[in-house]
Amino acid sequence: MTPARLHPLWLAYILHRLSGLALALFLPLHFWVLAMALTDPARLDGFLQLTEAGGVKLAEAILVFLLAVHMFGGLRLMALEWLPWSGPQKTLAAAATAASACVALLFLLKAL
Repeated sequence: MTPARLHPLWLAYILHRLSGLALALFLPLHFWVLAMALTDPARLDGFLQLTEAGGVKLAEAILVFLLAVHMFGGLRLMALEWLPWSGPQKTLAAAATAASACVALLFLLKAL
């Protein structure tokens, strides 16, 4: 791996791109489940019982983490574009990831 690809801001860029891709792949499943609410409520109830499983709760927490990472990463990118460049950009990237992890952890704790 080249030294540039080990830079924290490059890793933040990759995390932002991968979280966006994962969220885009999740959306059709989400819309399918929402459509069940309109077309087949009994089937939706059966599907929602599945969400009580521990693995599904963990997957939900990961989804919340991806949402938070994508949101905070987007805010970081807007700051890069609109604010003057400063040295502590790595700190902002680390803070965005930490805030995302905190949001996901709080969600997971509430779900359990």
